[in-house]
Amino acid sequence: MTPSNSSDTRPRRSILYMPGANARALEKAKTLAADGFIFDLEDAVAPDAKELARHQVRDAVDAGGYGARERVVRVNGFDTPWGADDIAAFATADIDAVLLPKVEDPETVERAIGLLASNGAPDTLSIWCMIETPMGVLHAEATTTAWASRIGALVLGTSDLATDLHCLHTPGREPFLYSLSHCILVARAYGTAVLDGVYLDLADDSGFAQACLQGRKLGFDGKTLIHPKTIATANETFGPSAKVVDWSHRVIAAYDAATADGQGVVLLEGKLIENLHVVDARRIVALAERIDALQAAQDN
Repeated sequence: MTPSNSSDTRPRRSILYMPGANARALEKAKTLAADGFIFDLEDAVAPDAKELARHQVRDAVDAGGYGARERVVRVNGFDTPWGADDIAAFATADIDAVLLPKVEDPETVERAIGLLASNGAPDTLSIWCMIETPMGVLHAEATTTAWASRIGALVLGTSDLATDLHCLHTPGREPFLYSLSHCILVARAYGTAVLDGVYLDLADDSGFAQACLQGRKLGFDGKTLIHPKTIATANETFGPSAKVVDWSHRVIAAYDAATADGQGVVLLEGKLIENLHVVDARRIVALAERIDALQAAQDN
């Protein structure tokens, strides 16, 4: 249960929201190929099922069976009757992170950390932040700066953001590009992971694939999902291809060989290889190895 940082190569290609009130879904998650799950106590749960969902999710994560998949619980906000109790309930649960909704300032994270600590949570328990309002986007840097040691991921909530921006969901997501890029920039500057928002039209496989590709090009670590049918596409898009992994191995080998020979210039197939390329190549190889390990654990 350690916070993420820029050197963390934990796979987060596909992070699937699971409704906390649906016991069958919580059990089904144990068989899915997602890199992680967000067990949702907020949007996916009706008011009269909030306490049931809280108890079901706590029982499910403590019972185990999710293997090496990342386990995150999205709690209700502090402006609801359930938020503080949700955080208290999961302070000592077998989870990797708590996801706070609609984070707009450092004080929200501070309050959550205080509640976690007072209920026995280790100070290594990661905090993930939903960035889903205009104020959240504008204050993303201030929030992350204040709590960089605890914030493990910024999670974009484009559905709520669209409502507040009064904008449309277009194929190219033009209305969101500033918000998406700004949050990616903040995440990279402060060493946190950053996850793209959900795609709502489950009948539009082509549109979903294009959204994943765009998110990958922008620099997201992965995509949050609302249905298991989308896991494979997200995994394929956000994971390094065999060709990229092979090239990365060759970059590392060429650079190491040249350095050992005292060569100042490294060329590979006519391409100049510098240290920055080697750093990225090592990241890609490490990510690929962790993806393979995760897949092997899921197969067993």
